[in-house]
Amino acid sequence: MKLQTEQTYKERMLRVLVHIQQHLDDALELNDLAGLAHFSPYHFHRVFQGMVGETLMAHVRRLRLERAALRLKHTDQPVTRIAFEAGYETHEAFTRAFRAMFAESPSQFRELHQVLPLPDVPSGVHYQPAGGLDDFTLHYTGGPAMEASIKKLEALRVAFVRHVGPYHEVGATWGQLCGWAGPRRLLGRDTVFLGLCHDDPQVTPPDKIRYDACMVVGEKVQAEGAVGIQTIPSGDYAVTVHRGPYARLHETYARLCGEWLPKQGREMRGAPSLEFYKNDPNRTPPEELITEVCVPLE
Repeated sequence: MKLQTEQTYKERMLRVLVHIQQHLDDALELNDLAGLAHFSPYHFHRVFQGMVGETLMAHVRRLRLERAALRLKHTDQPVTRIAFEAGYETHEAFTRAFRAMFAESPSQFRELHQVLPLPDVPSGVHYQPAGGLDDFTLHYTGGPAMEASIKKLEALRVAFVRHVGPYHEVGATWGQLCGWAGPRRLLGRDTVFLGLCHDDPQVTPPDKIRYDACMVVGEKVQAEGAVGIQTIPSGDYAVTVHRGPYARLHETYARLCGEWLPKQGREMRGAPSLEFYKNDPNRTPPEELITEVCVPLE
């Protein structure tokens, strides 16, 4: 009974966390969130903080500020617009909150971290301008241009287990998901496995990075305990294929976001990136792993 109650709590809280991340621009009223989890508003605050590790308002504020940091990093949107979309009515209030979290003003953060288009340079050249914007160094390895495209992905209904912590520690989470799916006969050759990568490790503290280990399921499959159900909405994505170890995925993201995407005239959307895993890491040498990387677009 104790284990069953714990699993029920996890299932209810997952429902709230997914709702928050999909409705960051909404008011997110306490009564509505408590009702979604079937807790009384009086107790919901305590349950949320005990299970998530931060208060409800701190959690929402952090996610909004981290999203603002990503927009500063990846777009040219005015700081005032980013501040308003993060829920701040004045530039000054946004700057204070942002500096308290990142130890830099929004303008300083953009100057130091903005992803810039890679210049067209000969193969193998390391580009390092003298002076200019924060004396950045771009390491262009040369070789063929990145193969990528913009695709519209249909909505996906997935079962998932959430991992909170560094991305390289997600193995146990996948074991939990597959351990649940096996006895229910949900595993097969055609099963689609993917990861939802919610956070940028350069923005979010390692112990708060969110990653959902997912598998596509049908309408009859229901949430159970730590295994939640969510629908990934349809939308446009910049898509490329990463070949090799997962530990080098960040290099593919950097090329896709900093080299290829700026030339397409599109901006990234504030939603998780998707990683479709095309072969089994338990049976495939790391250098032969294939991952389809999908970055959401406005």
